[in-house]
Amino acid sequence: MKADRPYPRFIISKKGTQWVEQGHPWIYEAEVLAEEGACDNGGLADAVSEKGKYLGTGFVSRQSKIRLRLISRNANDRFDEAFWRRRLQYAWDYRKTVMGDDVSCCRIIFGEADGFPGLTVDRFSDILVTQTLSVGIESIKNYIFTALVEILRKDGQAIAGLYERNDAAIRNLEGLEQNKGWFPLPGEPLPECTVTEIVENGIRYAVDVENGQKTGFFLDQKYNRLAVARLAKGRRVLDCFTHTGSFALNAARGGAEHVTAVDVSASAIEMARENARRNGLEDRMDFLVADVFDLLPALKEKGGAPYDFIILDPPAFTKSRKTVGSAERGYKEINLRALQLLPRGAYLATASCSHFMRSDLFVKMLRSAAADAGVELRQIEARQQAPDHPILWNVPETDYLKFYLFQVV
Repeated sequence: MKADRPYPRFIISKKGTQWVEQGHPWIYEAEVLAEEGACDNGGLADAVSEKGKYLGTGFVSRQSKIRLRLISRNANDRFDEAFWRRRLQYAWDYRKTVMGDDVSCCRIIFGEADGFPGLTVDRFSDILVTQTLSVGIESIKNYIFTALVEILRKDGQAIAGLYERNDAAIRNLEGLEQNKGWFPLPGEPLPECTVTEIVENGIRYAVDVENGQKTGFFLDQKYNRLAVARLAKGRRVLDCFTHTGSFALNAARGGAEHVTAVDVSASAIEMARENARRNGLEDRMDFLVADVFDLLPALKEKGGAPYDFIILDPPAFTKSRKTVGSAERGYKEINLRALQLLPRGAYLATASCSHFMRSDLFVKMLRSAAADAGVELRQIEARQQAPDHPILWNVPETDYLKFYLFQVV
């Protein structure tokens, strides 16, 4: 490593060094043995081993347990505007390659997977929506956001504005305030409307980037919804945890005989109903405000087999390792109830969007639920998130979505 490095140095423990050398970009507070030189919160620092080996350079966070988020392992990198513009261009070129015609509605920046720790950027037609969850990215976001819009427009993409959804509680761990609103692009007036229309899999949705969950719409299940649509023709479908109705609408468009969309949120159900009207699918759909944990056993008690295809796409039941056990019980309960309700030869789509519910735990839970229900599962497909949410094998946190399609036999 060059002796005249301009950054302060963080001396990293043997355990932390091994962790970083295995490819993970996070260095926790407990692994920092000493600091050499002053470094502001959100500034850059070098990480070195106890023997002085250069490990990488990253953003410092004084309030987070993740003390350093590496952005490069190349000692020759210069972290100027050209560096970040290259990263943005790489991310956009990747989306054009893997998403093709679907780039008008996709995730453009997926945090660490694109080399932007703590940053999410989703595109909904002509609006970009960002969520900034690290103090380092917060310190350079003005340039990043402006440059990204420039790159997209130069490539012929119509971008009307960029909306920040920084109303996430996790920002508090970085010492950042929560807020949301339009980002002021230089020399441009702020857009007036926070609602736009997107088209995904041929289905039109109204997306409220100001008030919708997360950034406004869940993009990661895009192609899993198509997989459901392919199986839905002629079937009676129950879509549980429907949110804005995306799986239900794909099933209906795929030719389902009838689809019931269920969610505990009355406002979500109203949005799903409006999306059905928007697509002319309301004649084969009905909507129910109910708790799925109560609904499934109630349907079983009524007897019969009202559905031959059930979709389970719940919100994350756990967001930490401490609650994995209770989450596993929750996943098992809904899957067991669904399997008890479905007749032989019927179909089940089931998912988990929690990173902490690891794939092996999810599979173990499904085996247990099937055994308790006295059925066998014939796997049709095992799927993950869409490729605009790329998985880095050295960063397990990017591998979070599990999705299975089964026939019940």
